[in-house]
Amino acid sequence: MFVQFDSLAKITPSFLILLVSLLSCKNQEKTQNNPSPSTGGIMHYPEEKHFKNMKQLTFGGNNAEAYWSFDGQKLTFQSDFKNWGADCDQIFWFRPFQDDLKSVVPNYISKKKGRTTCSYFMPGDSTILFASTCGNGENCPIVPERKPGGKYVWPIYNSYEIYISDLSGKVVEQLTNNEFYDAEGTISPLGDMMVFTSNRSGDLELHTMNLKTKEIKQITTGIGYDGGAFFSPDGKKIVFEHQDPKQIRKKWNILNC
Repeated sequence: MFVQFDSLAKITPSFLILLVSLLSCKNQEKTQNNPSPSTGGIMHYPEEKHFKNMKQLTFGGNNAEAYWSFDGQKLTFQSDFKNWGADCDQIFWFRPFQDDLKSVVPNYISKKKGRTTCSYFMPGDSTILFASTCGNGENCPIVPERKPGGKYVWPIYNSYEIYISDLSGKVVEQLTNNEFYDAEGTISPLGDMMVFTSNRSGDLELHTMNLKTKEIKQITTGIGYDGGAFFSPDGKKIVFEHQDPKQIRKKWNILNC
């Protein structure tokens, strides 16, 4: 995991870490081939024209889906790093401007185990939203078998439900409870709505939940995957990924709330 420390205030937290995540994937192979960063832990490649002063934050396991707190001082993410006690993806948070994860273990959130994904700070930064299979037991669910040379496939576990935890790992609320995939949740900056992906209609569609009334509304209907959604800073629009089964690549769409 890498992060850029320049101009943090100019980009909203979710979009900044999205850009960083894309860059991290792009440079993963190069990092392995060039493991010696410049002094001070700063990562920079001559061919990179859009970022500078990149600092590596994690140093083991697979780390992903990292998102900023609303005050821009904390990150929540998922990791399967065994040195932190994770047998599969678990939720953690830390302070990237203070904590050095070379020597400090981040705060462990998903203490009910299972497999977890897609954590996101709630407004106020005292609670974190995430999806977990813990309702189906503490053990990590079976990972779909990959053929030699086969592409990575994201498993759609119908045991994923969405929870809210405090920063110590105590679950304070469960938002969904059914036999369908409910995950990839993010929160409106206004704190009133959640957008998430579910297959409760038979396809992977976007839904919103009014966090006060718990009313759920399906907002996409196209065939294919709809997910990875984020609210605009004013809470009036949603940007998300869509992939039609006939298309090779995903594309980004925007819709009104």
